[in-house]
Amino acid sequence: MKKIGLIGGITPESTILYYQILNQLNSESLGKPHSAEVIINSFDFGKIEKLQKEGRWDLLDKMMEEAGKNLENAGANCILICANTMHLCIDAVRNAVKIPVIHIAEVTSKKIIERKLKKVALLGTKYTMEKDFFIDVLTSFGIKTVVPELEERDIIHAIIYKELSVGVMKPVSKEKYVNIINRLIKSGVEGVILGCTEIPLLIQQEDVAVPIFDTTEIHATAAFEFATKQQQSQ
Repeated sequence: MKKIGLIGGITPESTILYYQILNQLNSESLGKPHSAEVIINSFDFGKIEKLQKEGRWDLLDKMMEEAGKNLENAGANCILICANTMHLCIDAVRNAVKIPVIHIAEVTSKKIIERKLKKVALLGTKYTMEKDFFIDVLTSFGIKTVVPELEERDIIHAIIYKELSVGVMKPVSKEKYVNIINRLIKSGVEGVILGCTEIPLLIQQEDVAVPIFDTTEIHATAAFEFATKQQQSQ
């Protein structure tokens, strides 16, 4: 297995999920006690959140660019940005390194196409739901995207930053998410993208009547497949 580089800490909770998924996949593939070869460049999320709120994406680009270089120099063969929102900086990372940087929206779109779905809901931070970087990728695959209403977006965003990002899972928050998802299903969506890498801490497939697309699992699995294919080709 080739080395997978993770730009993590954005948040630590989701980075833990990536690490768990990658180790589980390699263990299932090769048997125990095998685990994944992973290099992590982890940020202080407090600093990241502050810059996001200030709209300093120029500084965030520089931080992410440096993280990408660090991972490449450390021997990573591919890179994952372990957060949907921070894919706003993916071009900065891709321009700074020579190794593949796997886009979370691209691999998620491919999974949606495999299920033959055309209209999906996107849940995530307000940055992910309101900016174009994720939706544009979905559109390029012919997928129509629906986002929650403004008040619902505020609820989803607040729960991510105030609860999920620090490892807090409240039943009342889960209920709010499920109610929002059910309204979106009634409006005609055929699937739901969990477009924040922390949302799977709260919402699982059994909670939802239509297919969900766990971007954390999809993203990590794509990296594992890349890493193992690279190994098999040598």
